[in-house]
Amino acid sequence: MPTQDVARYLAAAGQRPLPPEVALKTRLHLLDTLAAIVSGAGLRAGRQAAAFVSRHGGAPEASVPGTALLTDPVNAAFAAAMAAHADETDDSHLGGRFHPGCAVVPAALAVAEATGGGGDALLRAIAAGYDLGARATMALGFSAPRSGTHSTHCLGANFGAAAAAGVMAGLDATQAEYLLSYATQQASGIAYWQRDAEHVEKAFDFGGMGARNGVFGALFVASGASGVTGSLTGEHSYLSAFAERARPEELTDGLGERFEIMAASIKKWCVGSPIQAALDSVTALIEAEGLGAAEVAGLRVILPDDRFQIVDDRDMPDVCVQHLMALALVDGGVSFVSSHDRARMRDPAILDMRTRIEAVPSAELTEARPARQAIVEIDTADGRQLSHRTRAVLGTPDNPMRPEQVEAKARELLALTLGTDAADALIAALRDIEAVEDVRALRPLWQPAQGR
Repeated sequence: MPTQDVARYLAAAGQRPLPPEVALKTRLHLLDTLAAIVSGAGLRAGRQAAAFVSRHGGAPEASVPGTALLTDPVNAAFAAAMAAHADETDDSHLGGRFHPGCAVVPAALAVAEATGGGGDALLRAIAAGYDLGARATMALGFSAPRSGTHSTHCLGANFGAAAAAGVMAGLDATQAEYLLSYATQQASGIAYWQRDAEHVEKAFDFGGMGARNGVFGALFVASGASGVTGSLTGEHSYLSAFAERARPEELTDGLGERFEIMAASIKKWCVGSPIQAALDSVTALIEAEGLGAAEVAGLRVILPDDRFQIVDDRDMPDVCVQHLMALALVDGGVSFVSSHDRARMRDPAILDMRTRIEAVPSAELTEARPARQAIVEIDTADGRQLSHRTRAVLGTPDNPMRPEQVEAKARELLALTLGTDAADALIAALRDIEAVEDVRALRPLWQPAQGR
């Protein structure tokens, strides 16, 4: 039975050593997500969640990185996950069609703090969360990103967070099967999150809802609650309710051998995933040709048509491809701060550059592999025609970021809230996370100092 097989896997995952390359990749995703949480704590979704939790939080058992809050683990996971996807900084998993880190890491971290868990166990729980979150969506057999009745971004987060929290809580196989039932009952999410103009409900859909659900389910079962067995497949099950063309074999294929965190991407740019390749291309042309806005007579950015509407002429700066192309040319590059500055969307220099930019959907790029390629074509003021095609986006499994590149990104984000010294100390501590016996010892490194 697939449900029993998944439950047995989760029950053993907390004691199963990760291969060295998987442990390294998991450490990098932990760091990247912590940077997203800390930086996102200052954005609207993060502030909203922290304010809510501060009014309604429970026993001070877990922290919300980037804030001074201590609260119960369910609320801590919720608030941290909201901050993690307060913008487009966090990681993604193309095959699973979801953002794993923003739900999985806060769930694992909150339970680790509540139970006094160590860093080695934390990494194993996170890896297991990526494993189940991705498989739970791939098993649905959705034929296209928009073909399912429910959003994979919500479903993957829900099951990924439940798995991570359950492993961190030390559930046995029977309890893990009960947890899967609670995860199934709490599964939800519709893809109208694409209409969210403020990234608050989207943060809940992608991160906060799944993290909250997963931690609640794991701790409720750990407290002695029973549940129904066999919830993933068969009549009246997760797959019968949500699948387009059910593929139950995907739930267990490669468990313990193929680690889905190795297929996850860390973003170079803190912007929407479909824009990553476009920024890779335009910055490559800027650097190679010394281009600025004055040298560009026209720019065409060609993107896959299956995700084109997500980033075409949007009203949020970090998910608007035309705005970010203009920003890169006017400023000579894109930073976290500049890509989140709404006022820059009204900057006359940016608006002038946007009149020369055209975004073009391409069916050919949708079919191209690796996925999410982009082409930037520039007509220069002196009559030249330049072109750059990004085939393997930096940060994806086909072109992974080196550890020092991930750390550089994290340092920029963490320092905005914590300061440079604290950011460096946290990065150094996470390099040796397996040696940390109680993750609560790391709290001072991710909480802002008084008066900072």
